[in-house]
Amino acid sequence: MTVSLLRPALAALLILLLMAAVGCKEEEMPWLEITPGLTYVDSTLGQGDTVEPGDFVLAHYTGWVWNTETGAKAETPFDSSVERGEPIGFPIGRGMVISGWEQGITGMHVGGKRTLLISPDLAYGPDGRPPVIPANATLMFDVEIVDLPRVRIEILTAGTGPAAELGDKISVHYTGWLWEDGAKGEQFDSSRDRGRPYDFSLGRGMVIPGWDMALLGMAEGTSARLIIPSVMGYGSRGTGSIPPNSTLCFDVELVKVGGE
Repeated sequence: MTVSLLRPALAALLILLLMAAVGCKEEEMPWLEITPGLTYVDSTLGQGDTVEPGDFVLAHYTGWVWNTETGAKAETPFDSSVERGEPIGFPIGRGMVISGWEQGITGMHVGGKRTLLISPDLAYGPDGRPPVIPANATLMFDVEIVDLPRVRIEILTAGTGPAAELGDKISVHYTGWLWEDGAKGEQFDSSRDRGRPYDFSLGRGMVIPGWDMALLGMAEGTSARLIIPSVMGYGSRGTGSIPPNSTLCFDVELVKVGGE
């Protein structure tokens, strides 16, 4: 009888010890170095597509100033998309976010959650971002990769001219419609109606992200149809005749690719 009573007790003790050991490992997970001044810990690896240079990333984040003397983050975050309830979108490799983010989230998967510890030289350096980020501040971010949205591109006529590169001044004729239930809806704008193409510098944020992403590498003379998800268009705010959260359709013609 004594043996039969002890066996369940021993089993329970072993389970408790194993649970305690696992808990210790989680609390003491080591920071892994990506590059000097940039380390990370993954809490969730994610199972979706991998973030690669050139991708447009939709991410949630919360950021804190890190106290290097105490080895702890500030009590209050200086910024949080989670609190605002809307993730941010940006392209990787275009300098739209700090270098610590560019390097720190590349290789993550959609659904992944990572904590980044970023030194000042990979963040906002000696200038900081007063009043919320002091000069030479080390920062900590919790980042979650929400999605990697993409523009659907259908080439209607292939051009034979030079390919558009970042920084090029380009001229584009376009007509834009709302995209509803897999078909063109109401037209909201057209350069052809005005009889003049639209000129802008590619990759400078002068147009919606979907245009900057889709026209990169396109050859002069190309005509294409672009189906652009809302987050790469005008998002939850919309604009003018474009309602919030609208998917957009553009028929574009890359009329001219110039230099810097």
